[in-house]
Amino acid sequence: MGSKTDGPPRGAYHSSMYKPATCTDVTLLYYSINKRDGCTVENHKFMMLHHVHLTMSLFKLISSLLILTACTSKALSTTAPLSSSSVAAGATTPPPIVYTIAGSDSGGGAGIQADLHAMHSMGCHGCSAITCLTAQSSTGVTGVHSPPTDFLRLQLDTLLKDLPPRAIKIGMLGSEELALEVGSFLQDLNQQAARSDSESKGEKPFVVFDPVMISTSGHKLIQDDAKNAIIESVFPHVDVVTPNKFEAEELLGRRLTSPQDVEQGAKEILDMGVKAVLIKGGHSLAEGSSGQDSDMAKDVNATIGYAQDYFLSSEPPLDQEEGMERLCDGCRGVWLRSNRYDSIHTHGTGCTLSSVIASALAIGHQQRALVGDDNGAGTGAARSIYMIDACVLAKAYVTAGVAQGVQLGHGPGPVAHTEFPSTSRHFPAVALDPTSGPSDGFLKMKSSFSESNDDGTITLGKLLPIVDNFEWMDRLTKLDGITDIQLRIKGETDEDKIRTLVQKCQKICQRDGVRLWINDFWKAAVEAKCFGVHVGQEDLARCADEGGLEKIKSSGLALGISTHSYAELAAVFGVNPSYISLGPVFGTKSKNVAFDPQGLSTVRKWKELIGPDIPLVAIGGINDAERAKEVKDAGADCVAVIGAVKKDDLASAVNDLEIAMN
Repeated sequence: MGSKTDGPPRGAYHSSMYKPATCTDVTLLYYSINKRDGCTVENHKFMMLHHVHLTMSLFKLISSLLILTACTSKALSTTAPLSSSSVAAGATTPPPIVYTIAGSDSGGGAGIQADLHAMHSMGCHGCSAITCLTAQSSTGVTGVHSPPTDFLRLQLDTLLKDLPPRAIKIGMLGSEELALEVGSFLQDLNQQAARSDSESKGEKPFVVFDPVMISTSGHKLIQDDAKNAIIESVFPHVDVVTPNKFEAEELLGRRLTSPQDVEQGAKEILDMGVKAVLIKGGHSLAEGSSGQDSDMAKDVNATIGYAQDYFLSSEPPLDQEEGMERLCDGCRGVWLRSNRYDSIHTHGTGCTLSSVIASALAIGHQQRALVGDDNGAGTGAARSIYMIDACVLAKAYVTAGVAQGVQLGHGPGPVAHTEFPSTSRHFPAVALDPTSGPSDGFLKMKSSFSESNDDGTITLGKLLPIVDNFEWMDRLTKLDGITDIQLRIKGETDEDKIRTLVQKCQKICQRDGVRLWINDFWKAAVEAKCFGVHVGQEDLARCADEGGLEKIKSSGLALGISTHSYAELAAVFGVNPSYISLGPVFGTKSKNVAFDPQGLSTVRKWKELIGPDIPLVAIGGINDAERAKEVKDAGADCVAVIGAVKKDDLASAVNDLEIAMN
């Protein structure tokens, strides 16, 4: 849950606000109030016991109603086509199941109520196991009751027998006993998954933990014995832990005042046993736990208008065979940046963020299990949702919710629950440098379908033929309608030969007035003064590490970048290229790819997320005019083609593609 008893947040926060008071915290508050009114602690305990039976009945009723609400939720709309609950062919695949183990917020803004809202909005089926009941509204908490730990275990065991989860979100664990019980359940769950992995294909349920330890204003909410039990019993089973600034400081025992502090702190939290950590950036690094601003590190000034979360993982790069890193691989550390909204209506952001992370992981978990099934559920992007992708989607979801939050009662309103992320406005970017603002980006281009007036911006062609030798390039550049062409050199490592071929191709492109894009070999492209460079995700990271991005930009070259997953899209937004490509749209044999075909639904989703300002290039398996038209109708501004132009009647093939793209 996520109630705050010490007032609204200071300033504009993002993805960390409003953590709950624990059972111990509120019970002590009760003792203080009753003692002030002449009631002893012993009398108070008697009063509490007197109402246990009534409260337990209420507890069971609320639990039943919440589960019923989740069960009757409507199917996800087509605005989120990548959820497994919206499979085009009859929607025969049930939604993935996600558990929330957390407290109840009777005001509906945080806790399991917010969790179930978020899970439903993401197209998942939420089940709840309640750790604590509260009587609260938007203005504060007036009462709390914790059921026995064996009743919590009964809830979990009952669910597990019938509704096994693909992901679990854990929220408030306010006592040592609760932490030990949840840790025991997770250990048993892992052992069960190890014995039977036929359905999940070896992938155990993901566990996301939102460590409710510190209030928004920095007040400690749990005792040290509970914190120690969480670290010892729960952390070893956690895939992603999502502390805010104050909670990270509580775990580490020191202040975090700079991006370097956050990065080092994340490493130390990983050493506590979790697989990954997301330190949320809803609080400014200049903000102290007492509510007073401290001296601001000099390198924080440039990013004060942004909410920056830091993700770090102990897992290897996605491409484990080659060991090549992407900018978005958690093993190298990833700063996720979004705009900071000036709003106090942020109740439940921490609960919501962790629930969306769990939901996104459940979608990916289910889609990977369905690979090879006849129903063809899912797409490459959905099957590629791992921890960093889930964090990207969750940050987009919460940013949209904060932007749309409204006041419902007399206190701060809850974060709004919207839909599977569908707009570029709220989608985060990977910040290459967390101490500086976003760059101006590369040479700007626009789509040929753009409605903007002639403002001097270069228009990307509708066709982008990709060739691997001089002969095909010489034939294609002579044809009308070819404005852009890409050279993809295969199997050559000799830099002199690469440089010679690039320069030779550049000469014929200049002769015929065609813009030449060079795949990967950016140094040769800069030297030959080609029009642009295209890089994949691994080459993008290597280019950035070598200082190549600045050299390409300073040389005035355009830049196109491949994407296959949500985290890769966030990485591209941080670079701000000339165009973004997505692939493979369909199955292809022209290149070994680590991602499954994306399908037309992902093309539509990418167009939503990219928006109108950056052209979208679709690639992969577009081998004829019919498929080119399908991709264009789905939202692609340009199609990159290989086999579709390697025809005996080259002119007719290009003409057919042009007609399809008009």
